[in-house]
Amino acid sequence: MLALSGGFMDAYSYIARGKVFANAQTGNILLFGVHLSEGEFGAAAHYLFPVIAFTLGIALADFVRMQNIRRVHWRQVAVLFEALILVAVSMIPFSRNLLANSLTSFACGIQVQSFRKIHGNGIATTMCIGNLRSGTQNICSWLQTKNTADLEKGLLYFGVIISFVTGAVFGNFFINALGQQAILVSAGLLTAAFAVMFIDREGAEWQKRKKK
Repeated sequence: MLALSGGFMDAYSYIARGKVFANAQTGNILLFGVHLSEGEFGAAAHYLFPVIAFTLGIALADFVRMQNIRRVHWRQVAVLFEALILVAVSMIPFSRNLLANSLTSFACGIQVQSFRKIHGNGIATTMCIGNLRSGTQNICSWLQTKNTADLEKGLLYFGVIISFVTGAVFGNFFINALGQQAILVSAGLLTAAFAVMFIDREGAEWQKRKKK
């Protein structure tokens, strides 16, 4: 769900909001530098502010992590807040794309800091380059050692990449159908992820082992 939402957000900001990346800040930094070198300071700011917002999102997620939250996991607080930000983005007209893109990148920064592992494996749900490297590395290890654990890890990484791409496909479809409000689909995915996080799979497995 998180990877689907990550791909959706990038498609939304790029296709519907003036070709700015919500997640791929390397691309934004590159385009910021290109426009800066050409003296196009307004266009440069168009890419700089989302980068700053992304950074602030990382900082906020880390701040939430350090709080003593008892009723729910701190990651649930982060993902629910992210969903609420995207609901706000859906209300911002296309004439205010800089604000919309900055808020979307802010939400992405929260997600990239909050969700960095799956089953103990370092993984990203908002970008693909690290997943592509790790997935390829594990597949190569499996080809050499025939260790099924390496194969499972490799497939996990490529599965997340496929989910991200699927989110981008959905994003393009819903942008054509819903326009400005398409980002609400991403907010819905995050809300669903918030609900799923109430399922304590590890706790249930521990109880089963305890009974045995």
